[in-house]
This record gives sequence, structure tokens and C-alpha cells, in this order.
Amino acid sequence: MASGELARDPRHSPPVTSHSATRATALIVLSACCFGSIIILVELAKRAGATLVTVLAGRYLGGAVLLAVAAVAAASGGLWALRVPRRRAAALLVGGGGGQALLAYLSLSALDYVPAATVSFLFYTYPTWVAVFAILRRSERVDATSAAALALSLMGILLMVGSPWSGPLDPRGVALALAAGVLFALYIPFLNTLQAGIGPVVASAYVTAGAGTIFLVAARATGTLQLSLAPAAWLAIAALALFSTAVAFFAFLRGLAVLGPVRTAIVSTVEPFWTLLLAVPALGQPLRLATVAGGALIASAVLLLQVRRGRG
Repeated sequence: MASGELARDPRHSPPVTSHSATRATALIVLSACCFGSIIILVELAKRAGATLVTVLAGRYLGGAVLLAVAAVAAASGGLWALRVPRRRAAALLVGGGGGQALLAYLSLSALDYVPAATVSFLFYTYPTWVAVFAILRRSERVDATSAAALALSLMGILLMVGSPWSGPLDPRGVALALAAGVLFALYIPFLNTLQAGIGPVVASAYVTAGAGTIFLVAARATGTLQLSLAPAAWLAIAALALFSTAVAFFAFLRGLAVLGPVRTAIVSTVEPFWTLLLAVPALGQPLRLATVAGGALIASAVLLLQVRRGRG
């Protein structure tokens, strides 16, 4: 994702101050919590009888509508606020939306072959891949502080999910989960480029509309689309659309434009910690000491980045 350079170039955006970096970090933490709620809300919707493809179609299409309404309400030009150049619109719908759909497919398919802990560990290697790609492209400097924060976040994830190699693993699941992590590492700077000059709300509306359309078509083609659902399922889908899509995408893209891909990826490792915390009241799962310890390491990584930014 040299794509992040445009959003961070002083000729195109104001200089990053300590205050703006702190605000951007808070937005990424918020987005991580919203994204981290997806697994829980999807599970609640499935328990209420909804199919996975129906849930994902409702999540993205509902989120797209909310984001479009927010963009129109915040602008004085009415529906013209959603107008973007045709080529950029196609890139957001097909590239952005297609990327989202592919990420969901890879990570969910991996669960058919390997345990969730293994999928989590392999997927959350993506901050490392973001750093590696940034170094190869020379698009963002990875200093010793960022490297230390990255190591802390990875250790925190390993503590939370436990050993991903505790038993024999199907190479198909390992390949799918790792592919999802690498794809997300490429997707982050790609989104940063797509939103340049458009704004996070409008860009998010196009991306989510693209993903929602893909899942809607898939649901119709496979005969798994459901329109008659229990109230609990609709409530979960509404929460996915509002918090895990509209709010999550807006906060993520707004913070990404300030922090850049590497710092954004490291701060986003708050996500699995939030997922495990939310599973305690929502799914009745126990809170383990390893979860708290892992979360503490991830929090240390985020604070380390903030202290370094404040001094710089």
C-alpha cells in the first residue's frame, strides 16, 4: 500500500503534529475495536439462523448506505458529494471492494482447515509484511522504535492465541491464512492511495458498496440469500453495518492518512485483544491471564509509538 507517500506529502496535507498523531492513533484504536467485533457479531447472527453470505452482504451494503448518507449530510452539494472521477470510482468499487471480499474469503476459508488460533497468528503477521514492503519500496522509514513496537505487538498476539503449532496443520489452511495477512499488508497502502483527494467517508462508501455487491451476487448465485431473519440476526447485522463497517472504515482511513501504513498496522494489533475481551460477555468465553498479558504488550507497543512521536 510508495502509495502512502501522497497522503503524507507536505505539499498535499498538513504536517503531522504530536496532537494530530495522537488523534489518529485514537481513530485506529477505535477502528480496531470495531473490526475486532466482527467475529463476535457474525457468530451471534449465525446463531440466530442467518447464513454467512447473507450477513456479509447486509454488513457491507448497510454500511455503504450509512456512509453515503453521512457524506451527503456533511457536504453542501447534496448527492454531488458522492461524485468522484469515473476511473477512481471503478478502482474503489472493484479494487477496494474486491479486496475486502477476497480478504474475508481467504480468512474464513482458512478456518475450514486449521484452528482459529493459527489463523489469527498467521493473519496478524501483516504488520511485519507492511514494514517489509515499506522498506522494499522505500516509501516509509522503519526506525528502531517502530521495529521494537512491532516485536512487542507480535509477542502480545502470540501470548493471546497460544502456540499456533500445537498440532499437525493442514498446509491449505496455513497458506490461506498467510495469504490473507500478506494481502492485507498490500491492501492498507492501496487504500491510502485510493482515498487521496477524496476523503475517508466517500472512499469508504464506494469500497463497502463494492464488497456488498460482490457478496449479494454470491448469495443470489448460491441460493443462500435470506430476507426473512430473526430480530436477533437483524440486530447483529445492523451493528456490523454501523460499527464494524461505517465507523470502522471512516476511522481507519482517517487515521491511516496521518500515521502511514507501518504505524497503522502496528496500532491495529489491538483488534484481536478486543475480540477476546468482547467474547467474554457476548459468547460466555473465559478471560485468560494470557489475554490480559498479551493485551498489555500490545498497549505497550502503541504507547511506545506515541512517546516516540511526541519526542520527534
